[in-house]
This record gives sequence, C-alpha cells and structure tokens, in this order.
Amino acid sequence: MIKHIIFDLDGTLLDTSRDILCVLNASLKKFSVPEITLSQSIQFLGDGARALVRRAVGEKYAHLADRIYEDYYYNFVNCENEMTALYDGEETALSALASVGIEMSVITNKPQAAAEKVIEKHLNKFNFKHIIGNSEKFPLKPDPTSALWIIGRLGLKKEEVLFVGDGDADVRTAANAGIKCASVLWGFRTGEELISAGATTFARTYDELVKIALFDTIS
Repeated sequence: MIKHIIFDLDGTLLDTSRDILCVLNASLKKFSVPEITLSQSIQFLGDGARALVRRAVGEKYAHLADRIYEDYYYNFVNCENEMTALYDGEETALSALASVGIEMSVITNKPQAAAEKVIEKHLNKFNFKHIIGNSEKFPLKPDPTSALWIIGRLGLKKEEVLFVGDGDADVRTAANAGIKCASVLWGFRTGEELISAGATTFARTYDELVKIALFDTIS
C-alpha cells in the first residue's frame, strides 16, 4: 500500500518551463551570449541550475558559465513565477490523494529557495511534508540520499513509497533508493527517453497517476 509519494517539481507538479526560459535568456543576453529556445531549455533541464546554464552557454562561452550562473541563480530565486502553471487535473488529483491519507513530499534539483517560493505561490494548499531542493544539505538526484532521508524521517517502509517524476533522474533516483517509480508523460521527457532510463510504469494523466497510487499497480 502506498502511504507516501515523493514528487519531482519541474515538469511533474508544475510547468515552469516558460519562467525558466525567460530568466535564463535574460542572463544570457546580459553577457552577450545567444539566447536559446523553449525546446532547448527543456532538453537542458533535469540536473540542476548549474548544469542548465552550462549547457545553455555551450563550449564557445564556457568561460562565462560561472558568472552567468550567479546572475541566473539570483534572478531565478527572485522570479515571481507568473508564467508557471499546474497541469490538467492536478489539483483534483492531489486533493484525492490527500483525502485518503497519502502524504506527499518534493525532491527537486531546483535551487532550494526557488523551489520553496514557487510551491508557496502555486501549491500552498497542499501540505508537503518535506521540500528538498538543491542545497548543501543533500546531493542532487539521482543520488538517493534525500529520498532515503525522507523515508527514514517518516518511519516508512520502502514498499510504502512511490517516486513520481517526468525525468530520467527521477527514474534513477527511485532505482537507487530501492523504491517504486511512476513516470509521468506530461512533462519534459518523452516516453522513449524514460524507457531508456529504465522506466516501466507510466501515467499519461493525473487521473491515471491517482489510480496507480491507490491500487499500487507498479510493474
């Protein structure tokens, strides 16, 4: 029986792609580095803000990566997240899960302050037990340390925990932690990419995710 769900954030709980692109392109432009497209930024996501910036600047401007990252980090943490949105059916699904006693946490490679701010703005009605982002406290996904910490902190058994995410890092985090995983198909990665990472259980909609969690139909 699933008692706790650990969610990824970007591409899973929130479509943050347009805000990320806006802030990133502003930083690139400030340093006279060519801006990137939305599809490029989505492909570059998943391994944290520093990796995002490094991929966006490319080899030609690699010498500017640290300065651009600092600018991006500051502006992103202070971003108002006006273009960020929930996914279809999400609010109803999260309410349904909470109503049957399933608790939820978030593990993201997004900077900690930025994660807390965007969750406060768009998901404040849901009581996430823990929100773990990119900080000095835990290594980034796919390292399982943060997931295992939540499991231990809440006194859960591994079989009672479901990791839900849209990326290959989420699949690998769950595998590394020895817990179940459901990969969502409304996010930033294709089904083929997720299969290549080892994904076996998929949710096309939030309604399907609720059924997976309630009936524990993990392949």
